[in-house]
Amino acid sequence: MKMLSEANESGAYTLRADGGEDAEKIILYRKIGWRVLPFLMICYMFAYLDRINIGFAMLQMRTDIGLGDTAYGLGAGIFFLGYAMFEIPSNLLLPKVGARKTLSRIMILWGLTSASMVFVHSEHLFYAVRFLLGVFEAGFAPGMIFYLTYWYPKERMAQVIAIVMCASPIGGILGGPLSTWVMTTFAGMHGLAGWQWMFLLEGMPCVVLGVLALWYMDDRPDGARWLSERQKNLLSGDLAVPRSHHHSFRQVLADPRVIMLALAYFCIICGIYAVSFWLPTILKGAGLRSMLQIGVCSALPYVAAIVGMIYFGRRSDRRGERRWHSALTALGGAVGLTVAALHPGDLSISLISITVATGLMWGAYAVFWAMPSGYVKGDTAAGGIAYINTIGLLGGFVSPFVMGWIKDLTGTMVSGLLLMVGLLIAGALLIIVNRLPADPVQ
Repeated sequence: MKMLSEANESGAYTLRADGGEDAEKIILYRKIGWRVLPFLMICYMFAYLDRINIGFAMLQMRTDIGLGDTAYGLGAGIFFLGYAMFEIPSNLLLPKVGARKTLSRIMILWGLTSASMVFVHSEHLFYAVRFLLGVFEAGFAPGMIFYLTYWYPKERMAQVIAIVMCASPIGGILGGPLSTWVMTTFAGMHGLAGWQWMFLLEGMPCVVLGVLALWYMDDRPDGARWLSERQKNLLSGDLAVPRSHHHSFRQVLADPRVIMLALAYFCIICGIYAVSFWLPTILKGAGLRSMLQIGVCSALPYVAAIVGMIYFGRRSDRRGERRWHSALTALGGAVGLTVAALHPGDLSISLISITVATGLMWGAYAVFWAMPSGYVKGDTAAGGIAYINTIGLLGGFVSPFVMGWIKDLTGTMVSGLLLMVGLLIAGALLIIVNRLPADPVQ
């Protein structure tokens, strides 16, 4: 009973005095957590790393293949156009094909495509490979979120999503030092530039993970041999799906609340990817010159992101509240980016303010995803989550492209960062006014 009392005081679970069924649930969700979450985290870490490592490659490859800031921003962002075009079809097929085959196919193809960046030697080939990377990765993140709804009830989703999504900032923490180390250490080996080695060595592990997924993952809990029948029944009771607000995917698309969620997510993503793709350039402009220094310093904002995601995810679950947790952290991120924009040449102020902003933006991101997963129910949730993610990730195209275009026009990143501030404020306001019905955690 001591363990049960501690768990209750932490706010992670709600327990009865006799322990009983709730004690079994602690064991059940701990078992699910250790089986499902670490593998998803590793996969998502490499997914994020393969998205953003272009920011470090840019420090070398812009000279090798002749890329300007606008061209780089377009190439970094065009990934999300390919992603957006194929994400909804991928997720609509997921319940029919199964999560195991879907996520495996995605990882194998995106790993091969990321590694093929080694062959890029021109601006147009750069655009083509980045577009294909988005096409092949389409559906992974929303598919993963939908997959989690098979294993966790909505009361646990904010914390669980925060844990899995921590893989993104972990990828950022490892990606900076790792990418810059590979680019420095392997430069010129076997006739390849450092940035070519980086894409090769960071892309191929995804292929291995894709093959492992076929053996390791279970499509649904009822097929999991590592769960007892008693545990499956307990989980089934927790996951009893309430009546959906939507009877078809077409209703999801027409729902004003879903549209507002998608637009709010677009605004949050604009802020997040402004930092993700331009952080090395911002640090270089603030005075850092060493490739390894840039790599190490770029890891600091992602440490804050992990803290923000876990803290606000757990707090949101404990308080049973989503909107204000997500909206206020987005507003805090806007304040941090404003400070960074107004002090572009001061390394200390820039790094501290971007670190704070990143932690708050990722906190808003983690809590945000507990809202659509609690509102859109059943198999329509796969398409609904993909729809929200598709609209939102268009911000991943708009943000880096507009930032690069403005930097080419003005010579600084100040105006671009301030535009992202405005979008974050707009996203927070959309979340505040969007009260979702029939959801006790709203």
